[in-house]
Amino acid sequence: MVKEPVKSKRRDRYVASKLLERRRRNLRRFLTKGEFALWQRLRRQDTGYRFRRQTSIGSYIVDFYCHELKLIIEVDGGIHETQEAYDTRRDGWLKSMGYAVLRVNNEECVYNLEGILQIITAKVEELKG
Repeated sequence: MVKEPVKSKRRDRYVASKLLERRRRNLRRFLTKGEFALWQRLRRQDTGYRFRRQTSIGSYIVDFYCHELKLIIEVDGGIHETQEAYDTRRDGWLKSMGYAVLRVNNEECVYNLEGILQIITAKVEELKG
């Protein structure tokens, strides 16, 4: 039986369990090359907005999250090719809760970071307006 996450007093995020908290902490320590490259730019607020990394929303952990825009950025590596059904279900739930989900490729974040930042900036402008 899956327990519903408990609503946290911290904005619209949820604290599901200590296990999820440990998993988030572990994911923050061991970023992929693409996540690391993108985080170096997002943390400097190159988009004009503040992002968090490896944040819980419901029972899910998202790669990057901007609370102000309710924008989630997911950096997809090779594992996501084998879990398309899970990603679709997850994205559906996040979108039903009012979040915008943007998926970018891990390799692109390493070799074409400026292009990825242009895509993110366009999404930010779309959500702003």
